[in-house]
Amino acid sequence: MMLHELSPAPGSKKERKRVGRGNGSGHGTYSGRGCKGAKSRSGKETSRSFEGGQLSLVKRLPGKRGFVNIFRTEYNTVSLARLNTFEEGSEVTPEKLLAAGIVKSLKRPIKILADGDLAHPLIVKANKFSAAAKARIEAVGGKVEEIAYAAKAN
Repeated sequence: MMLHELSPAPGSKKERKRVGRGNGSGHGTYSGRGCKGAKSRSGKETSRSFEGGQLSLVKRLPGKRGFVNIFRTEYNTVSLARLNTFEEGSEVTPEKLLAAGIVKSLKRPIKILADGDLAHPLIVKANKFSAAAKARIEAVGGKVEEIAYAAKAN
């Protein structure tokens, strides 16, 4: 069999419907669109929420529409229990958290949360601390330093 002898299976290919080519074609005059109305016009697409001109459900239930705060700050959260991997008295910085694999990236600011207990004193530098986390670090004899957030490339 040669390349020029290949052809599709019989019946697998269908000619496209050519509408608007005269009444003799069977698809003349209204071209299969019926008579008048929005659906007979060009550019007839409607949104998924369109309900035929009736006030849409989304607009009828204002409480269900929701709100998204576009200025919300997303944090990389780190629990106190995860900080036990560092040696006693060592300084914990965002770069060291990244190197230890505790955070995946420095694109977001880091927030320390009071989930779990800290076993030994550490000097913790992060962008934000929960009040309980700050109290627990200082209760063990550690230090808390809030640093300003500067977005990193990685």
